[in-house]
Amino acid sequence: MNENRKIHFIAIGGAAMHSLALALHKKGYEVTGSDDEINEPSRSRLKAAGLLPEQTGWFPEKISTELSAVILGMHARADNPELLKAQQLGLPVYSYPEYLFEQSKYKKRIVIGGSHGKTTITAMSLHILKQSGINFDYMAGSAVPGFDNMVKLSDAPLIILEGDEYLSSPIDRRPKFHWYRPHIAVLSGIAWDHINVFPTFENYTEQFRIFIEKMEEGGTLFYCEEDEVLRSVAESADAGIKKIPYRTPEHITENGITYLIKESDKYPLLVFGKHNLQNAEAARWICRECGITDEQFYKALSSFKGAARRLEKIFDNGSLTVFRDFAHSPSKLKATVNAVAQQFPHRKVIACMELHTFSSLSENFLNEYAHCMDEAGQAVVFYNPETITHKKLPPVSMDAVKSAFKRDDLLVFDSPAELSAWLHQCDFNNSVLLLMSSGTFSGLDVNSLLKKAETSV
Repeated sequence: MNENRKIHFIAIGGAAMHSLALALHKKGYEVTGSDDEINEPSRSRLKAAGLLPEQTGWFPEKISTELSAVILGMHARADNPELLKAQQLGLPVYSYPEYLFEQSKYKKRIVIGGSHGKTTITAMSLHILKQSGINFDYMAGSAVPGFDNMVKLSDAPLIILEGDEYLSSPIDRRPKFHWYRPHIAVLSGIAWDHINVFPTFENYTEQFRIFIEKMEEGGTLFYCEEDEVLRSVAESADAGIKKIPYRTPEHITENGITYLIKESDKYPLLVFGKHNLQNAEAARWICRECGITDEQFYKALSSFKGAARRLEKIFDNGSLTVFRDFAHSPSKLKATVNAVAQQFPHRKVIACMELHTFSSLSENFLNEYAHCMDEAGQAVVFYNPETITHKKLPPVSMDAVKSAFKRDDLLVFDSPAELSAWLHQCDFNNSVLLLMSSGTFSGLDVNSLLKKAETSV
């Protein structure tokens, strides 16, 4: 990379992109950027750092030979005018993960991947490493309590990277995590997702095999052996690495609190659910590789509150507890619903999820959701036909959604107003409300709902 340190971001407003821009700005780089839409919190954070573009839109005149690099975000298109200008000038154009690798290729790289759990494992690891006073860089896929940005880049010798299997950029169809070449890797599980990119389960699974085979020779892979697909992929991959399986650790739940058990000691957790216990075990192995003892790990883990929108408690008055969660794929949905149902056996669990991603709104994929919400007392599915139109997908009928989930009493809404009205009339006494989406339920006013619940319960 040219050390004049002038970097331009095409599509600077994304959650990941603006975080990288802030990290480079803090490191002393001269950062500029463009986007045709910048929402909160990206807008306020870029503005506070003096990086918010004066106008929205694309401006090829911002691209010149003075730039050392251009970083291209997924929100941009392959015919983006700024990208075309950069290509015309022969400037280095990096995807987000490619540039992260450039920044970390001389560091020890620890990468956390998997169809589910990777954000929480990453957040747990960051929390413990910070508590232990270790110097490290990182990239997380979500906000982590105690950290002011999703990305940190410095002269630290170690970096923790969340490894996403989605595409690198509009002109680079490789999965992001293929770039990182980890010395230490964790894989939490494999469950088909992103069918717009990986049209078959076999094609999707192959990306994890490639990830393993791209690890640095002599590295170490930790993988959850309770996931049969992952176990098969890990055991068959030929990568010249050490492979160490892990599984759900010993635990007990008493009075609504889950404890990890280590020999004769019990360590209380603020998180719960089998999937989070597996996540904790993965994080323990990562922290061991960083020189942290098990005792240090368990003590620090006891104060971990979770990552943003991963079983995030947003309301609790003793009679109603409300969680917000990112769950949207079948495996994530089932794990989250089951965890809440098991943690609150004497409460009615009202599970409400939004079909929002390309995969979830595809009729060919819908049947993957069969029985994912069986453990909820009341199951609700919402989708917005406008989202389907925006994604240029064929229409999805309410009957098709209801049939796919294989639950006769499933409630299906395709109107934001009708979903809101139904939620506002619910009896929330002695209940848990679980709101699961990678979107916003088409702008559902959650605060209004919580105020109503606070006065009526």
